[in-house]
Amino acid sequence: MGALTNGLRAYALIAAMWIRSTMTYRASFVMTTLASFAATGLDFAAILLMFSHVDALGGYTLGEIAFLYGAAGTAFGLTDLTMGSVDRLGRRVRDGTLDTLLVRPVPVLAQIAADRFALRRLGRVTQGALVLGYGLLTVDVDWTPLKVLMVPMMLLSGSAIFAAVFVAGAAFQFWAQDAAEVQNSFTYGGTTLLQYPPTVFAENLVRGVTFIVPLAFVNWLPALHVLGRPYPLDLPEWLAFLPPAVAVGCCWLASLAWRAGLRSYRSTGS
Repeated sequence: MGALTNGLRAYALIAAMWIRSTMTYRASFVMTTLASFAATGLDFAAILLMFSHVDALGGYTLGEIAFLYGAAGTAFGLTDLTMGSVDRLGRRVRDGTLDTLLVRPVPVLAQIAADRFALRRLGRVTQGALVLGYGLLTVDVDWTPLKVLMVPMMLLSGSAIFAAVFVAGAAFQFWAQDAAEVQNSFTYGGTTLLQYPPTVFAENLVRGVTFIVPLAFVNWLPALHVLGRPYPLDLPEWLAFLPPAVAVGCCWLASLAWRAGLRSYRSTGS
């Protein structure tokens, strides 16, 4: 607990430093945040364009897909805001600047995660939250207290699962320094996948994101319970309530991978 507290405190101090730096140029911050909002908004604009020609996509209405899109986008946006900088680890390993972080009495992961904290990424979070709000207002759901609670649970658990994927991908870069794009295929690529219903993908792909890299627990399984939709692969309905447990398990495995990668680091030799 002491190490966790120390890491969170260091993260907050480093992030606050970068926020102060960002706020020095407020006009630039506003423009880059709006640009981020607009860039991510083009994804949903493409969905709207599709629905101008069809009434359903994979059997799902626009409101239902907006719900899936918003849940995945918001969860990923929160992780990208807080942990998005870890994908730069490979660059630090290659040029040897990781060594400067190792000599500080602060957890290395906290330093890397908070490095160059980009407040402009709030644009992605805002865009995802707005689409999620639209989806919640338009879907035809018989809301119960349990279904209402599943929405914030889905966002928090999904964000934790994405964070675990970020950390595991960063750990892989200790051995493969040019693997940032491999990591991005599971993070940025994963959130794009989850923005669409599972019915539009092949069953083998759905199996992969359910049992191998459990991204389906970010939004597919809990959202299908909320929407009253049948589960892919004839999965049992109780899986919709497992995202918190899956998130804890993923974070534990990611921490093991991170520690193994950090122990294997031998600097650049320069």
